Amino acid sequence: MALYEGELLAQGSRRFAIAASRFNDLICERLLAGCRDTLVRHGVAADRIDLARVPGCFELPLVALRLAASGRYAAVICLGALIRGATPHFDHIAAAATSGIAEAALRTGVPCIFGVLTCDTLEQALERAGGKAGNKGAEAALAALEVADLLARLPDDRHDA
Repeated sequence: MALYEGELLAQGSRRFAIAASRFNDLICERLLAGCRDTLVRHGVAADRIDLARVPGCFELPLVALRLAASGRYAAVICLGALIRGATPHFDHIAAAATSGIAEAALRTGVPCIFGVLTCDTLEQALERAGGKAGNKGAEAALAALEVADLLARLPDDRHDA
């Protein structure tokens, strides 16, 4: 049985893109800092990381799709924070962002990593953006490194079944 696993290393000249929401900026800036720091600590040169800022999480899928389709990036990391309010707006945006980011990855074959917090309270979001629950931006960077490396290791002969 062949075993394929990705490593948490930035091999060669891989580039990474980050699409980050400006909405809930207090949280998103912390996610972004954790993401960037993790990429650099694992060997990605700072000039191999590109950042696209979007207004909110609803805009992440389109920007992720464009970045992934460019062929420039080993992975696209999507960062944002949704905090539940009194209306169903949260549920609609969370569903659209989730399915849209997944679709961008499936359409392009480029990992589009879901680093969007979906929290009930601001306190929960702060805990996940560098508090006691860690930094989910850093975790998204690790996922991007691992999946990009794994895809590079997988056979790509689509005619061999």
